[in-house]
Amino acid sequence: MEIKRTFEFIEYAIENYPKEDAFSVKRNGKWEKFSSQTIKQKIDFFSSGLISLGFKKGDKILTIANNRPEWNVADIGMSQIGVIHVPVYPTMGTSEYDHIIRHSDAKLVIVAKQEHYKRISGADILKEQNIRIYSYDKTEAPNLFNEILKTGEEEFEQNAGKLQQLRADVTENDVCSIIYTSGTTGTPKGVMLTHKNFVTNVLAQVCVVPEGVHKAISFLPLNHVYERSLNFLFTYLGISIYYAESADTLVENIQEVRPETFATVPRLLEKIYDKIYEKGRDMKGIKKGIFFSSLRSAQKYEGNKSPGLFLKAKLAFDNKVVFDKWREALGGNIKIIVSGGAALQPRLARVFNAAKIPVCEGYGLTETSPVISVNRINDIHPGTVGKLLETSEVKIAKDGEILYKGPCLMKGYYKDRDRTEDAIDEEGWFHTGDMGELNGDILKITGRKKELFKLSTGKYVAPQLVENIMKESQFIDQLMIVGENERFCSALISPNFDYLQKWAALHDISFKNNSDLIRNKQVIDKYDEEITELNFDVEDAMSIKKFALVCEEWGPDTGELSPTLKLKRKFLSDKYKSRINWLYEKSDDEGYIIT
Repeated sequence: MEIKRTFEFIEYAIENYPKEDAFSVKRNGKWEKFSSQTIKQKIDFFSSGLISLGFKKGDKILTIANNRPEWNVADIGMSQIGVIHVPVYPTMGTSEYDHIIRHSDAKLVIVAKQEHYKRISGADILKEQNIRIYSYDKTEAPNLFNEILKTGEEEFEQNAGKLQQLRADVTENDVCSIIYTSGTTGTPKGVMLTHKNFVTNVLAQVCVVPEGVHKAISFLPLNHVYERSLNFLFTYLGISIYYAESADTLVENIQEVRPETFATVPRLLEKIYDKIYEKGRDMKGIKKGIFFSSLRSAQKYEGNKSPGLFLKAKLAFDNKVVFDKWREALGGNIKIIVSGGAALQPRLARVFNAAKIPVCEGYGLTETSPVISVNRINDIHPGTVGKLLETSEVKIAKDGEILYKGPCLMKGYYKDRDRTEDAIDEEGWFHTGDMGELNGDILKITGRKKELFKLSTGKYVAPQLVENIMKESQFIDQLMIVGENERFCSALISPNFDYLQKWAALHDISFKNNSDLIRNKQVIDKYDEEITELNFDVEDAMSIKKFALVCEEWGPDTGELSPTLKLKRKFLSDKYKSRINWLYEKSDDEGYIIT
């Protein structure tokens, strides 16, 4: 069957790959499995229930939920009757929810857990417009999601004709979803994505999935466009989807499910690597020597080039002695991991690929539904975001910005013509805001256009490039480059405190807390040594001359990072304004500061 609308993916799966574990989730210590037929039945009942509630084509429903099979029931149940899904992050504040509900014109809200209900229940718009709230789990929410299913089942016969008519009325050019970009600055924009946007992008991604992939584990939020597109892709390919309990239990869940694939963000891979590195560091004698020798060999591996005879033999040995344990820690069956959302450190790509755990970095935006390019198995280019999808038309503007055209480009920003016209020029090119280089059909990201700044010397600085290099240090968790209109670059550093504390213990450094630890002279000297060494890989004009260690860990909940783990530069600049100013008060160009 030809697929033109998102709700047809599940129908294609039932026709070609009927499965008993199409969607699974771990709850109360047990994996619950749902067949594709069961999910489809619930989808139809949900659609019927919405019809009974008076919903019609073009209405909007907002959801706040963790990954679970019910997410698909709601998402697909809405789409097949033309109701527009507005999925949002479960970690937003009440004021943000209030804004999105108002702006999107949502008529109903679905939450998953009590914590989600608590976050949104205080939104004024809910009382002002008497918007109903339903919940998947038993919470303080006044209604249960199952009530809609029950009503839909009881009234299915009388709603069947209306359901079929609404399905027929949905076209590929209709808006399927409005996704509000998390952003690092400014008011969230509602990206309107059509059925055609999603379907075209999903079908173009098929070439990335290698043979032999039967199970996938999902943990990135389904409200994020990439995980959602993978949800469609895996459904279309008959790949069973297992929803992890949380990011914290991911490795444990992977070992239980033993999947062949999952999508991730670089931060998770960094944490996995850091844990492996720590175990290697704690080894003794010849084992420790073999471990670090394997890492050095892996750093020389280029996925798109055949290694020389010596490196090939050395890596074969390392894979038997060292890397085999890495693969077992990830379930032993991984055939491909796709990384996106932020720049992946090239060293990580090399090491994991050398260990026969292929990590393929990709690139895209919510506005492009999302994938523009991605590395492929046996054609991995570390330091790049890989080959353009066949649906992607890309060119580099004179100022270095990446411009995009294609059938996956959004319909526009909801109720925001001005910002839509700012983003898409008269020739139809979408201005991504990212800077890059195109070598044939291989794309490389060099930074964000808005994040570029100029030193007083006239030199432009691409902070992401420097930050990605500096984060190769085991001692650095997060780092932000500053220095606009100054003579040199400095950095705010949030240390990897787990690693730093273990290092301090090995060096007999006593401390009461993290604030005390970062004031220790040995610690400061160690960071100075790390920065000095990594500066060799940075163009001199962009190298770090001063730095400040901070005692806070940065994250989405505390405001320093976006939900997709990108630096919120304005927030950080405001939070540490006095420290940044202090970095430039003295006349010398070298040094460090801790506060």
